[in-house]
Amino acid sequence: MLASSPPRNELALVTGASGFVGGALANRLLDMGRRVRVICRSPVPELEKRGAEWHRIDLADASAVRSVCQGMGTVFHVGAKVGIWGRYSDFRAVNIEGTQAVINGCRDFEVPRLVFTSSPSVVFNGEDIRGGDESLPYGRRIPAHYPATKAVAEAAVLEADEADGLRTVALRPHLVWGPGDANLIARVVARARAGRLRMVGSGENRVDLSYIDNVVDAHLLAEQGLTERPATVGGQAYFITNGEPVRLWSWINELLNRLGLDPIDRQISYEKARKMGAVCEGIWSVLRIRREPPMTRFVASALTKDHWFSIERARTELDYRPRVSMAAGLERYLETLADPSLG
Repeated sequence: MLASSPPRNELALVTGASGFVGGALANRLLDMGRRVRVICRSPVPELEKRGAEWHRIDLADASAVRSVCQGMGTVFHVGAKVGIWGRYSDFRAVNIEGTQAVINGCRDFEVPRLVFTSSPSVVFNGEDIRGGDESLPYGRRIPAHYPATKAVAEAAVLEADEADGLRTVALRPHLVWGPGDANLIARVVARARAGRLRMVGSGENRVDLSYIDNVVDAHLLAEQGLTERPATVGGQAYFITNGEPVRLWSWINELLNRLGLDPIDRQISYEKARKMGAVCEGIWSVLRIRREPPMTRFVASALTKDHWFSIERARTELDYRPRVSMAAGLERYLETLADPSLG
């Protein structure tokens, strides 16, 4: 369905290209012969070698972010401040003000398309979500700065649709994983190796994950949707997952088993984890500790509650079809662990 994609001579901007999703997206665009500009705080020599134009820019630098949008055909705003802990001001500067700077740059320089990488956590309210769709409201009283600021940013992006000729769309990929992931699965495995991983809750909760190749596909399909006339996807948000909810702890144990590690059988209740999280948050706040606490209320909920989503809207309106299944993704992931050159 990519026949109506933007002309190859148009420049595409990818923010956050030193990250997992941003880097994978930039590489795919280069594979397609697209001209690519990337911004991030860290060098990306592998992308530069392939011809990407790199700018060292912090998303909190509103003036620089705005100016780098000049001349773009599509802006893929992937970069964000991610994490379960930190100062609200830091999350706001990057996720809210940085996104507004991207919007301003797109409008000021007449960029026609903006694809925003959001998160399903913008609708998380600490309770189970089973087959949730895009009618879910933004979460209220979310005890974490990342989803709270991403919700504000997403709303601003969608509101900007059709302003000064700009068309916008937001994608909500859930728990992105695959070869090259240094955070999600890699951190779980590291904690398991160190004997510091505990099952939280009953272990029966079901969650969605999203294989990296499928997430990149979704970004390109969203761009195409904004290229078509009329751009019916403009101003819309879409959940992006593999469409195969798994029992979280069973899936983790399968992964550990394939890696030759012992399964996780030590367990703490949700109530205990949530209380522990509240205590940690209090201590970390009073002592102004910058590193992430071992538990927070948000993490306790995320590890024990169901959170899986319907991708029917993405299927229908974006023609999104996850190409790599969870089973195939696991095989690819394990292959790259054994031979990093395959990644």
